[in-house]
Amino acid sequence: MQCVSCQGYFSETLGTIFHGKRASMELIVRVIACLAEGLGIRGTARVFEIDPNTVLSWLVEAAEHLHAFSAYFLHELYLTQVQLDELYAVLSAVRDSDVSAAEAIERLSRSPHWVWTAIDPETKLLLSIQVGDRTLAMAQAILHQIAQLAAPGCMPLFLSDGYAHYLTAIVTHFGHWVQPPRRQARGAASKPRWRPLPELLYAQVVKTLRRRRLVAVKHRVVLGTKTAVDQV
Repeated sequence: MQCVSCQGYFSETLGTIFHGKRASMELIVRVIACLAEGLGIRGTARVFEIDPNTVLSWLVEAAEHLHAFSAYFLHELYLTQVQLDELYAVLSAVRDSDVSAAEAIERLSRSPHWVWTAIDPETKLLLSIQVGDRTLAMAQAILHQIAQLAAPGCMPLFLSDGYAHYLTAIVTHFGHWVQPPRRQARGAASKPRWRPLPELLYAQVVKTLRRRRLVAVKHRVVLGTKTAVDQV
């Protein structure tokens, strides 16, 4: 192709994962599609009779390209609701009764099997996906990304389970400094305190399970009023 600005020539695939590849576009697309469907790197390599290292390099390039694509389009979003949740991998050994539930929880607590998600329930847009331990740092990371994606002044309703660290992470990113009123005419003034924004809404859906069966669901308004939450 020819540039209309500098009149120079460049490859049609410049800036894509196909640039500089000897393999055909169709082959690369099929390999990435197999990986997206859950087939492993070595299995994909055997199916298409290519080197596993080649499959890995294409996967890395595709991931970088998709990350840039996502960052370009996902910004200044006007969000009404944001649902937060953490999912953990179910061990087949527990299902087959090879290990106890307590041992499985101990294994999961030592390994980053948790997948953190944030979704806009109206558009079904996945705002953030993080993989890591079930810690405050991970809660802060996912809220930090949401704060970067939201438009200036956007204050969505946050919904989550009863995980305690969500409140800290939400208030950290959607709060402001408040100067407490003076209690005495003399003496040093009180230090400013970080408080949630007045329009911030946050509610929890707390589920009670017994023997892996749902027996009760409680709705808890943490920030704001129930009337304001119901309106959203």
